[in-house]
Amino acid sequence: MHIAIAGNIGSGKTTLTQLLAKHYNWLPQFEDADTNPYLTSFYEDMQRWSFNLQVFFLNTRFKHIIDIRNQKKSVVQDRTIYEDAYIFAPNLLEMGLMSSRDFNNYFSLFEMIDSFIQAPDLLIYLKADISTLVAQIQKRGRPYEDLIRLDYLKNLNERYNKWAESYNKGKILVINVDEIKFSENKDDLGYIINCVDAELFGLFTDQEENREETGKKGKTGKKRVQ
Repeated sequence: MHIAIAGNIGSGKTTLTQLLAKHYNWLPQFEDADTNPYLTSFYEDMQRWSFNLQVFFLNTRFKHIIDIRNQKKSVVQDRTIYEDAYIFAPNLLEMGLMSSRDFNNYFSLFEMIDSFIQAPDLLIYLKADISTLVAQIQKRGRPYEDLIRLDYLKNLNERYNKWAESYNKGKILVINVDEIKFSENKDDLGYIINCVDAELFGLFTDQEENREETGKKGKTGKKRVQ
């Protein structure tokens, strides 16, 4: 079983990865943010380091996918290879922070890799407003993230929402983290777990049914199966 969690910077991907891995006794697969040799340089000079950063992510995420398939164990993955190719790299191109030549080179490499990989069994998209993302970024206090431009974050968010709407590689579960505070509220985490159970195992529990019908606390998760 391969579960992947997608979402913008600060949406809570790592936290949910940890919580689901613990609940299901799955292996967590984290992205290499803290050991990435390009990340700080990128936020200091995006145009200079954009191509290097994207190739680094493409390389490491491809390795992660190979590891996931070779392990033959259930894995929950923090961020996907698709986000880099369909969200981050095009956003850099549009903002003039990556040249067309570098983008075409990068995307050609991604398309070749994509032909060899399988999509996750379930994609969980953590949808959030900019205010939520900024609050989460400030809360975790990573020094290099203080350099993130607000327009960069907003552009990413727009692309994320469009990508999630058009995702057609498999099952997708969309969670509104502006309303569903899974890191703070056990009931909210339980709701997500029930949704995952329903998507993966065909289970529809009393708790999920109650949440879907009554909209408890006004919180609803959007589920779309393809």
